[in-house]
Amino acid sequence: MKIKQSLITCSLLVAGLVNVADAKTTYIPKGYSIETITTPKDVRFHATGLDTNKQGHVYVATRFGDVWALKNDTWTKFADGLHEPTGLMCDDDGSIVVGQKPELTRLVDLDKDGVADDYIRVADGWEFHDNYHEFNFAPVKDKAGNYYGTLNLGHGVPDALKLGAMDSGGGYRGWAYKVSPDGKFTPFASGLRSPAGLGMSPNNEMFYTDNQGDWVETSKLHLLEEGKFYGHPVTLRDDPNFGLDKVRENKSNFKMFDEMREKPVVWIPHLEVANSPGNPEWDVSKGKFGPFEGQIFIGDQTQSNIFRVMLDKVKGKYQGAVINFIDGFQSGNIRLDFDNQGQLWVGQTARGWGAKGGKPFGLQKVVWNGETPFELLDMKLTAKGFKLSFTQALSDKNVLAKHFKVHEYNYKYTSRYGSDKHNTKDLTVKNVTLSEDKKSAEIELDLTADKVVVVDFSSLRNVSKEKPSVTKVYYTLNQLL
Repeated sequence: MKIKQSLITCSLLVAGLVNVADAKTTYIPKGYSIETITTPKDVRFHATGLDTNKQGHVYVATRFGDVWALKNDTWTKFADGLHEPTGLMCDDDGSIVVGQKPELTRLVDLDKDGVADDYIRVADGWEFHDNYHEFNFAPVKDKAGNYYGTLNLGHGVPDALKLGAMDSGGGYRGWAYKVSPDGKFTPFASGLRSPAGLGMSPNNEMFYTDNQGDWVETSKLHLLEEGKFYGHPVTLRDDPNFGLDKVRENKSNFKMFDEMREKPVVWIPHLEVANSPGNPEWDVSKGKFGPFEGQIFIGDQTQSNIFRVMLDKVKGKYQGAVINFIDGFQSGNIRLDFDNQGQLWVGQTARGWGAKGGKPFGLQKVVWNGETPFELLDMKLTAKGFKLSFTQALSDKNVLAKHFKVHEYNYKYTSRYGSDKHNTKDLTVKNVTLSEDKKSAEIELDLTADKVVVVDFSSLRNVSKEKPSVTKVYYTLNQLL
């Protein structure tokens, strides 16, 4: 491979090649592999912002303030001097929009030499108290041209309001925000804690992930809607209907805050799936990435893995299931993006929190070789239980009620850091119906709303006697049909 050289470029030595030492997994679907990309030499490449443009060029923001571009197997430094950016988007006009701590910034290459010439402020309508934990996760963009971001709460901000581990010095910390095409900043939604992942769906709906902690029972995925409250009451100091005094007066009124808050689309079980999830990324590759078209993929910074979310719309509201997809990455997976070839790029950092992957930072991608794996494809609620669909036909010898182990539990909402599982109960599968094509099994059982239902299907096999790489799925049952 011939590599270009320049004063501002670093050679890409092994782009796209598999590094076996970095790709040890405990679960991985057949036909998928992890490839490790060599990043610029002697650069602390903590990839906290990641996007690809229509041409397939990769742009990465690092938490040390650089933006790098990968074109034709060559790394070029596109920008530098930013304040710990934790999000990046390739805009329609060819510019790059970056969420750095104090502002949302547009980077423009005026002379088309591959280096940004203009750093333009897009928005800064929030307060930044120079606190290490006050991240700005941004941006995503809707079809009307509005930009959105999410603002992390602080930790140890002087004179801040604190009702748990995290705090707010005011200025919309713990809020989502909206910026119109003409630059108007608007507070959008409150109650966020550590909302490290923001994503816009193909249907122009915005979702975000939040990390387990105070007032957050376990990590979760939400539909993000204007004017809604998502659970962390310290943020209400900036709500004109509350303010500091009212928040302090009601700081132990868990029932009031619980009734105010939005339910998550899915709970993400702690340790079993994730500790610190990043951005949701939709597979819109039209089959280039395998059989999971339309599903959500999310990476986890601590577990060094990627998991899938299978949405289910019940009575007009989203809920759904979470299942692990692939693990064994070299560092913590915080940013995901599908390129125009259907390859899933993975931006990585271990930062101060550490990650199962042994490296402090890096860049990898997941590719599919065209072989269809035997995996759970989807899970939907039915009037009598659930319908589990698979990518291949099941062996009917292994599709009996005894082959499904099911239990339920719920979490408790308090100001404490996370929640144990409560009211754990085994559920009996009363009947199983296999579809005519043998790719779906409907299980009948008694269900209760506001529970996480765990289905273990490790006894299932396909007609070739193979088992799925992952055999446990977690369905967030907010409501019944």
